[in-house]
Amino acid sequence: MSETISGGHLVAKALKAEGVDVIYTLCGGHIIDIYDGCVDEGIEVIDVRHEQVAAHAADGYARITGKPGCAVVTAGPGTTDAVTGVANAFRAESPMLLIGGQGALSQHKMGSLQDLPHVDMMTPITKFAATVPSTERVADIVSMAFRECYHGAPGPSFLEIPRDVLDAKVPLDKARIPKAGQYRASTRQQGDPEAVERLADLLAHAEKPCILLGSQVWTCRATDAAIDFVRALNVPAYMNGSGRGTLPPGDPHHFQLSRRYAFTNADLIIIVGTPFDFRMGYGKRLSPTATVVQIDLDYRTVGKNRDIDLGIVGDAGLILAAAAQAASGRIENAGARRKEWMDELRAVETQAYEKRLPRQLSDARPIDPYRLVHEINEFLTEDTIYIGDGGDIVTFSGQVVQPKSPGHWMDPGPLGTLGVGMAFAMAAKQARRDKEVLCLFGDGAFSLTGWDFETMVRFDLPFIGVIGNNSSMNQIRYGQAAKYGEDRARVGNTLGDIRYGDFAKLLGGYGEEVRDPAEIRPALERARESGKPSLINVWVDPEVYAPGTMNQTMYK
Repeated sequence: MSETISGGHLVAKALKAEGVDVIYTLCGGHIIDIYDGCVDEGIEVIDVRHEQVAAHAADGYARITGKPGCAVVTAGPGTTDAVTGVANAFRAESPMLLIGGQGALSQHKMGSLQDLPHVDMMTPITKFAATVPSTERVADIVSMAFRECYHGAPGPSFLEIPRDVLDAKVPLDKARIPKAGQYRASTRQQGDPEAVERLADLLAHAEKPCILLGSQVWTCRATDAAIDFVRALNVPAYMNGSGRGTLPPGDPHHFQLSRRYAFTNADLIIIVGTPFDFRMGYGKRLSPTATVVQIDLDYRTVGKNRDIDLGIVGDAGLILAAAAQAASGRIENAGARRKEWMDELRAVETQAYEKRLPRQLSDARPIDPYRLVHEINEFLTEDTIYIGDGGDIVTFSGQVVQPKSPGHWMDPGPLGTLGVGMAFAMAAKQARRDKEVLCLFGDGAFSLTGWDFETMVRFDLPFIGVIGNNSSMNQIRYGQAAKYGEDRARVGNTLGDIRYGDFAKLLGGYGEEVRDPAEIRPALERARESGKPSLINVWVDPEVYAPGTMNQTMYK
């Protein structure tokens, strides 16, 4: 008799071929044959307490490793619970595969347990969504889903696999099992050569250029090309999203606090891997007289919301390397030519830093949030992956915290999803056990998915959690006060005074409560030394708001 194989084992073989070494899941009867296959293929199974966490962890795994992440959830509410994580990955351009269970094909439209039209629900927020129609095609369609994850800018795919398709066994020789490395082509595109030549010419003639290095710089693993570009052509660089850390703090081409000034006064602005969405004022924050160049993996993003002078579609690393090479022979003494511009920006940068420094060193009680994020920034090492999960408190951190290495910054992305922190920490530590992981939570954000702290304890995934606790959803509270008055400022946004340090201890981790700013750094050190998942609950002033919150920039 010929050897047979089940649908669940075919899933595992396809995951293995893609290089996936862990799945994030919450168990359900529809999907357990996948677990059995993962055991045989040596794929780790990390079971969490909520499907949203599983999906966020798959997203985080993709960001950290550059490989697609995978979450496996059961049908119906299991899949709907994961929708938020898929949607977040979609807006953040993160490649992941969500596999959802489904009732048996033999019970199609009969009202089986947890039956829902999953594919219809997932189609708008994925690059590919499909039902696997037969056991023979399970691995084939899994590989197809991974292929679609990398079409244009990366993103998520979804597959539902009916229970009888997953559990059935078919002859091994009847099942198509794509071989590793032989079912996906390289997606790296250098861009239109004529457009690259034009960019080189613009760089040769610009007096006051600047560049914004966005998340796709990390997605494309274009760090070295970006560094070579800004140094060879003496271009000041700003970074956002996962692009943070491309240049280390203190690098002469690293700028952060003078971005608005640069965008107002530059004659050439190069935007790499960042859409003109709300974070960029839909493009309105760029000088109307500047020459604007946009580089992106997705054709649909280029020129969206704002006219541009030049658009180039392709891999950020290849385009920057080609442009730097083409421009190098056309710029004489670039360092001297742009020294005055660099000095001008550095002066603005220094002035902004010095203006804020007293707040960062404040001994006020309750603790000024600027003091908290300053202490975190000083605490980070070159091997610390920093994660921000919250509203107002993370807005503070975006101004102050500077990762010291590429790929060491994680935030939700443009969907603004709260609750990603625990899952991102889980994925980051599981994928890179040699790295320290530090996550700053708002107390509102932590409460959404905080029970998966227990998962971190259970799987021995130590990390340093810091909660900026103001017992409020403060970003919303400020807007309500401004719109409706202080007497209605606390409707629907006030939380309890929770001792999250004690919560950590309850679940087997390390925890502390901090009310004195002088105790922040010692508490962080003790958390690091504990070797456990930890929560340092820092009580910050609820009457202090981040500038971005007060300007309500997220709504403009």
